[in-house]
Amino acid sequence: MCSSDIQVDVIVPTHTKYLDLIGSLGESVVKELENFSGDREALAYQLNLVLTEATANVIKHANDSNHKDTVRISIHLQDGLLNIKIYDHGQGFDLDSVPTPDFDHPEESGMGLFFIRSMMDAVTYTREGDCNVLEVIKYIN
Repeated sequence: MCSSDIQVDVIVPTHTKYLDLIGSLGESVVKELENFSGDREALAYQLNLVLTEATANVIKHANDSNHKDTVRISIHLQDGLLNIKIYDHGQGFDLDSVPTPDFDHPEESGMGLFFIRSMMDAVTYTREGDCNVLEVIKYIN
């Protein structure tokens, strides 16, 4: 069981040059875990990928290339529950209607949500006030 309690909130412009920074936040959180007996390298990779993919989706789809907008990322770890929320101001989408990728004929894009769902324990997409929120949960033990 992890006894770490970590809260990180970051707001960045919706521009791809910030993707490396956002991905490295996940890796930094893993470094701070106390009493974590799992594979730190694998978890760091997963969190980097999830944060990078989710933020890239916001930049690509939620803001119509309007670089004046921002994306907020909130990472909270408490009592072995890692909760990540990515806030956007786009029109939103139906998470359940996103198809599983065609692995026989893979395309250049369209894999991000599949990877996020595969690596995390729960994924939801809801509306909170004037924002859409992609929430991902990972149980850390």
